[in-house]
Amino acid sequence: MSSTAVPADTATPANPVWGRAEQQDFRSRVRGALLGGAIGDALGAPVDALPLSAVREIHGVAGLLDLAPAYGRRGAVTAATQLTLFTVDGLVRAQVRRDTGAWHPPTDLHRAYLRWSATQHDWGPDERRAEDGWLAREEWLYARRSPGRECLNAFREPTMGTLENPRNPDSTDPAAVARSAPFGLLVGWEPQLVLQLAVECAAQSHGHPASTLAAGALAVLVHGLARGEGPATAVQRTLALLATRPGHEPVTHALHTALGAVRRGTPTPERVAELGDARTPQGVLAVALYCALVGEDIRHGLRLAVNHDGASATTGALCGALLGALHGETALPPGWLAELEGRPTVLELADDFAMEMTQGPALHGPTASAPGWLARYPRA
Repeated sequence: MSSTAVPADTATPANPVWGRAEQQDFRSRVRGALLGGAIGDALGAPVDALPLSAVREIHGVAGLLDLAPAYGRRGAVTAATQLTLFTVDGLVRAQVRRDTGAWHPPTDLHRAYLRWSATQHDWGPDERRAEDGWLAREEWLYARRSPGRECLNAFREPTMGTLENPRNPDSTDPAAVARSAPFGLLVGWEPQLVLQLAVECAAQSHGHPASTLAAGALAVLVHGLARGEGPATAVQRTLALLATRPGHEPVTHALHTALGAVRRGTPTPERVAELGDARTPQGVLAVALYCALVGEDIRHGLRLAVNHDGASATTGALCGALLGALHGETALPPGWLAELEGRPTVLELADDFAMEMTQGPALHGPTASAPGWLARYPRA
């Protein structure tokens, strides 16, 4: 995919058949993954990068159990959610641009990340730039929420990082993993293509193999769950696909460590700490997977995922995306949803993504398209 366009008949079904029940289930899982990721991000934001001792000093011996203020309000999200939303936007735009014969999703994702970059440098949306689409006109996204230096630098430049020439090849920051759950929602794609796309898009900002392969692993995990598979099946497929990739050992080891910890008894913050450094790509993936597997419900899993010494917002976001894809939106804690920053935008984008994936041919094509859809997701 890095050098040539992906043949359309191997990337997506030529004529996908979606019954009403299948469409409703898919939309629920898309909503669950995106809202769940945002909730986990918001839950972890107030304690992000704090040592567990400090978290307990502030919130009590049980740690952080509820949404708390960050960036001036409860339920605030970080750059991880911002970039995740632009990932979804880029995926929709890639589908729309297929009508032009231009089929190279990494390029469309890079353009989406450049639109995110503009939100971090401009005062507000430029209404004159119709080609930016609707998401880039959401004013609440123009707030800086602790974006990583690597992302800011990588997406300030118009040249796209690739696997052959990646950006920040020595960085082990987990930011690329944090935005990669939406690739797994391409349920019509084969898992190996989902992995490849996530890996290529991670290299646009973080080219270290741990970053690219952890991003790909997360995408394949979400892909299996969004297709209705059980966690065990999704994990085994992820491990099998990783095994074919050079440099997979740290990520593979992290997943095996998470699986082994599941069998070691009652989950505790101390057990989470034993999974590895939750500030690295493989570490955040291990924590997120472990907490998703052992959580009694989504609330319990997310609380486990944010109470540790590492990148709490990222581990919360990854765990929320996994659990949301597994259980769907109705399993999410309604009290936390009610306070989530940007919830209407997340819902609108989730529903647009689900509609594009299930009814795209009715929205646009080489000869005729719905003008309103192209205004939201321009081909330019």
